[in-house]
Amino acid sequence: MSVFQRLSMIFKSKANRALDSVEDPRETLDYSYQKQLELLQKVRRGVADVATSRKRVELQLQQLQQQSDKLENQSRAALSQGREDLAREALTRRSGLQQQIEGLRQQHEQLQGEEQKLTLAAQRLQAKVDAFRTRKETIKATYTAAQAQTQISEAFSGISEEMGDVGLAIQRAEDKTAEMQARASAVDELLASGALDDVSGAPKDDIQAELDRMASTSGVELELERMKRELGQGTGGSSTPQIEGGASGSASDGQAQRYRQGEGA
Repeated sequence: MSVFQRLSMIFKSKANRALDSVEDPRETLDYSYQKQLELLQKVRRGVADVATSRKRVELQLQQLQQQSDKLENQSRAALSQGREDLAREALTRRSGLQQQIEGLRQQHEQLQGEEQKLTLAAQRLQAKVDAFRTRKETIKATYTAAQAQTQISEAFSGISEEMGDVGLAIQRAEDKTAEMQARASAVDELLASGALDDVSGAPKDDIQAELDRMASTSGVELELERMKRELGQGTGGSSTPQIEGGASGSASDGQAQRYRQGEGA
């Protein structure tokens, strides 16, 4: 196979595939139906033309027959008056008209036969066009229903192009939302730890930061001492733990007093 033959085959295959992708069977059926209607219209015009020619021949026949009858009457009148020469002339002319009449009659018969054939062909073609129209509408309705069912099935399964784009958009939105939530959480943690300054609030100085740290530490110590006292009471309550608890309580009271002083400052 030559290079040109291979290129031609490749081009034809690709063109055929492209046509299949854009071809709509409903449009093809409508186009075929339109062409059949045009053909039927041509046949009907042909029948009308033949009928017109036949009618014209009939009119000519009537005129020639009237002339022939007139010449026959003239020949009879000439003979009654003893003018044989005029009678012969009239009959001669009548003979020529009879030949024309005979020729027109043959043409009339031919036109009648042609008209009958065309009329029958038009009737048969009309029946085929009607049957094709019914089948066309049935096929179009079936194709439309199948197309809609396919689109619905693809939409439910998520494999259609439109639903695929929607799914990707939703996935991107969810990913961006999760990223923003993680970023916000990370910023909150950094603000809570002091690694970042909160520019929206009042600026903090070093003294206030130290006081806040001491207050947080004091709260932890107080909670720890409370738990120690509860554990000491649960073991039977010896004097030593009570003394230690009192000492601890005094220490805790001192820390609490310092904490309140810090808040007052």
